[in-house]
Amino acid sequence: MATALQHIKVLDFTRALAGPFCTSKLAQLGAEVIKIEIPGEGDGLRTQDPLTEGGESYMFIGVNRGKKSITLNLATERGRGICKQLVEQVDVLVENFTPGVMDGLGLGYEELSKINLGLIYASSSGFGHTGPYSRRPAYDTIGQAMGGLMSQTGFPDGPPTMVGVGVADMLVGLYNTISILAALQYRSIMGEGQYIDISMQDCTWDVAGVEAAAVYYETGQIPQRKGNRHFGAFGVYPAKDGDAVINVVTVGQWENLLRVMGREDLLGVAKYADRTERRENPEEINALVEAWTRERTTEEIVEMFSDAHLPASPVPTFDQVANDPQLLSRNMVAEVDQVISGKVKVTGSPFKLSKTPGDPTLPAPFLGQHNHEIYCDVLGYSEQEIRQLADDGII
Repeated sequence: MATALQHIKVLDFTRALAGPFCTSKLAQLGAEVIKIEIPGEGDGLRTQDPLTEGGESYMFIGVNRGKKSITLNLATERGRGICKQLVEQVDVLVENFTPGVMDGLGLGYEELSKINLGLIYASSSGFGHTGPYSRRPAYDTIGQAMGGLMSQTGFPDGPPTMVGVGVADMLVGLYNTISILAALQYRSIMGEGQYIDISMQDCTWDVAGVEAAAVYYETGQIPQRKGNRHFGAFGVYPAKDGDAVINVVTVGQWENLLRVMGREDLLGVAKYADRTERRENPEEINALVEAWTRERTTEEIVEMFSDAHLPASPVPTFDQVANDPQLLSRNMVAEVDQVISGKVKVTGSPFKLSKTPGDPTLPAPFLGQHNHEIYCDVLGYSEQEIRQLADDGII
């Protein structure tokens, strides 16, 4: 089967979550991703719990499937020389070290672009490679905080709350992927590579500020935490057997909601009529909707809303989502066959392209699995040279 990026080679220096999430998307779309790891140690994510019975990290498998692993000691001059040989053979280099690390090794963009004029060099970090915070280390929670997301998450009378998954990390990965694909398109036209500098703070701000920035810059009001209610008839409401999510936005949807609830007497009431007015009267509207939802099960609510072409859903537990018939029908649960651990379930591919769909089923490599293939077949080293490099601690 053809893949969208089947002719693209990626040299992957990333570790932890943000960087590997980016290169995992490139691998799913068909790129050959060569992951460079520290000899005898590898990506620290390899040891993160939970582990399979074979001792492999589920999270490592999740964001490294479909890649090739080689070991290379960049702290040595020989290792850096081999790295430069690899750079000559690839289209894209991706790294997420603290700014300054790659330059300090003599492997920054300015140096490597002289070797490969078409090289697309993608860096991601907490705050980017410029600005007063550029050398600060950062992980996901710092990105959520400094990007403005955490200040809007949680209940109004509670503390700022982090999102329960590494959303800032994964935003960096997605924005980096988008940038790489754009740079590949530019190179196909102009024949030139370029440098990409992606900041976790920038990416989180871009998402967290879509609506909040409009409010702040237009009115001067500082956006506050909203809890589980965005505005009247938009949020999470208690039902008999759990919670239901209701999203009513337009005038037509509001009128349909009133009919579903049997409150036609409120049709045309000015203070509820449009979204702006409903923002001014959230307590009244929420009390009205909540009184109605409390008398019904989530299934009844979802069914009645569906019949009226209104958006609603339950709030399923994670295990319910993992077994959701809609996700299963779209192959969003897949299995990879690990050499060490056997079959392991992972999330499927969201890339539903008719001619070049993503493939989530390739396994994640064990450390150094592809040393022979890459060093012999790509760089032309002999078996004896490979053994000597291993003996010398270079690979």
